Amino acid sequence: MSNFPVHSLHSAPEASKPALESLQGAFGFIPNIAGAMSTSSVLIKSLVGLFGNVHGGSFSEPQVQAVLLTNAVTNASTWAVAFHTALALENGLDATDVEAIRDGDMPKDAKLAALSRLAKTLIEKRGRLNERDKQKFLRAGFGTDHLLEVIAIVAASTITNYTGSVTQPPVEKAFQTHAWTAY
Repeated sequence: MSNFPVHSLHSAPEASKPALESLQGAFGFIPNIAGAMSTSSVLIKSLVGLFGNVHGGSFSEPQVQAVLLTNAVTNASTWAVAFHTALALENGLDATDVEAIRDGDMPKDAKLAALSRLAKTLIEKRGRLNERDKQKFLRAGFGTDHLLEVIAIVAASTITNYTGSVTQPPVEKAFQTHAWTAY
């Protein structure tokens, strides 16, 4: 049982409200994870700033969602897996690629597999990539700028994944069909 409230715009600390309003504008609702995060205005404002940069970067939304879903699975964040499964499917990621990522495997699409592999490796090695790890990613047709951009995506998802593990917010009804349990 969690001792962390899931705030709404009305119950959130005043300093957190602008960040929640921004997320409500982006999603059409305030995700429970954001409501839980908003107890700390520093945390929720950090996420919103990084969120905007990640989703406005050089990767397509399906590519971003592949990385975010990979991160959620690798970090065993049940809330984030359900949420990013829904967003990945909504943004056109192939259902078989989504299932592969949820199962801890690589997507069949080569570029998505390279992104997923890099994200998983960054988390598992705590950022300590070796030359082989970097070259695998670069040989898939990405540049060094893309490699660094994946670090930003991993950072954004680390905020939500860790917050989910600590606060354990309920999965919204809309995402419960994508519920997931760590293997």
